[in-house]
Amino acid sequence: MSGIRDSLGRVGHDLLARALATCGREEFTGGLRVSGRPGGTFHLRGGLVVAVESPGAPGPEALLLRSGRIGGEQWADLVRESGGTRWPLDGLVAHGYAGAAQLRIVCVLALHDAVFAVVAGDVDDCELAPDAQPFAPVALGEAPARLLQDAARKLAAITALPYPVRPDRERPRPPAHALDEAGLGLLQRELLAQVDGRRTARDLAFRTGRGVYPVTAEVARMLAEGLLECADTSVPIPVRAPIEGPVVRRREQPALPAPQFTASAELPRRNPGASGITETLVPEKSGAGWKGFFRLRNGTSK
Repeated sequence: MSGIRDSLGRVGHDLLARALATCGREEFTGGLRVSGRPGGTFHLRGGLVVAVESPGAPGPEALLLRSGRIGGEQWADLVRESGGTRWPLDGLVAHGYAGAAQLRIVCVLALHDAVFAVVAGDVDDCELAPDAQPFAPVALGEAPARLLQDAARKLAAITALPYPVRPDRERPRPPAHALDEAGLGLLQRELLAQVDGRRTARDLAFRTGRGVYPVTAEVARMLAEGLLECADTSVPIPVRAPIEGPVVRRREQPALPAPQFTASAELPRRNPGASGITETLVPEKSGAGWKGFFRLRNGTSK
């Protein structure tokens, strides 16, 4: 188990940190493509990160569609009206599907969740893509070091649990014994309805319209509490040897100091429907307006 905790937090982090440090110092504008599993693209403006896209985490459009606020046909109509853009911001606001402030929150949540997905996986290489364009950027960019530290803190919190899981590896299933769901939270019930022994935490995040971090954290908790079972044998991810030479296709730059991955990080206490993140996009079930769509709780995510 200790090998899993070590490898979960460190594989690929130094490589990505050095690449983003270079982009920050040079005030780079464009994309940084990260190859690996799941990989992704960091979009920067003046050295600050304004969007991150990864197949390992639901993007803002997936979060919005799964919320039930807008259907697939309505989304397709908006995309056509906007000339084919992937993120029809003006149409969403004009047709009353969401307010501009609410959509900004969705984009920020998706950005942080995608960083977590990239850092929690395998990073093989980083390459500049100057012409890459984000489809749902945030207005104010974030410092790369801060984003990586936030992802590192989340990884440390999950790996400190009795049954740490990775977003794209373990495949939980319902327990053999019957469960009394009366005392379960909303997210727990949603996950129990979706787990089948084939879906990973990443798959469950897309199915439920939740962030991959809160879903991964909740799966780990539910395994510890006997609410889920997992037949997978946790195998440590092999840690690569130090990488020599420049990371980005430019001159080599000093690396950002890598955050320390310690077992002292803690997940926040579970509230009904919460799972390690303080801002959760939840499906609307009663038509009660946006209070049922966003749950913004006090405190900060761990």
